[in-house]
Amino acid sequence: MIITDTHTHLYSESFDADRNEVIDRAIENGITRFFIPSIDSSYIESMYDLEKEYPEHIFLMAGLHPTHVKHDYKNELSIIVRQLEQRSFFAIGEIGIDLYWDKTMLREQQDAFRFQIQLAKKYSLPIVIHCRDAFNEVFEVLELEKSDDLKGIFHCFTGTLEQAKKAISYNMKLGIGGVVTFKNGKIDQYLSKIPISEIVLETDAPYLSPTPFRGKRNESAYLLHILEKVASIYKLQRDDTARITTQNSIDIFKI
Repeated sequence: MIITDTHTHLYSESFDADRNEVIDRAIENGITRFFIPSIDSSYIESMYDLEKEYPEHIFLMAGLHPTHVKHDYKNELSIIVRQLEQRSFFAIGEIGIDLYWDKTMLREQQDAFRFQIQLAKKYSLPIVIHCRDAFNEVFEVLELEKSDDLKGIFHCFTGTLEQAKKAISYNMKLGIGGVVTFKNGKIDQYLSKIPISEIVLETDAPYLSPTPFRGKRNESAYLLHILEKVASIYKLQRDDTARITTQNSIDIFKI
């Protein structure tokens, strides 16, 4: 059984004390593919180090996270352009719009989002979208940039059924994480109405731990709890759920 964590920040400082143990624990549990989103240029070296240490398991993205879009964001975008010129990546992410903490940088976030989508098109890469309190704004940009060859993942999807269907209409898979296990997470109530061909699994470690670890540091091994919940929603065996969702990730990332 091969299980894929499509979104995990294994380079995070939260894992500095036990990173190898965390990764080995996941691999021992069948989680052997880790897709690593970028936040900003300050994490590049630690991402590359991770890839060097686990070349068979670690798959890197390039991108600027919306909450890290500051006044110098164009400099950050130019670093991403250089990265893409120098080496290969498996996606552009995580990119998008986040209005939860701060609405004052909306224009800059929209600009960075569009620019990075255009980079994804140029390099024929999928996008991994971060969206918080910003579904309308994200859909607005996707409407402008949509094309048959643009695809990706709506990471940590927590929207409504209607928003899920709209995201899928833009060739996006839904990234299902710890929220699906929460008592009031809501997505578990309608997820069975979405074909399983449209979802992938993720932890977003070290954030958003699934039940029963809610409130504690998340790690990729906990993807098993998300897998079990999704299998129960779709009334499938765990192995079948792992196989299907891993194949969905292969369809997106081409590896």
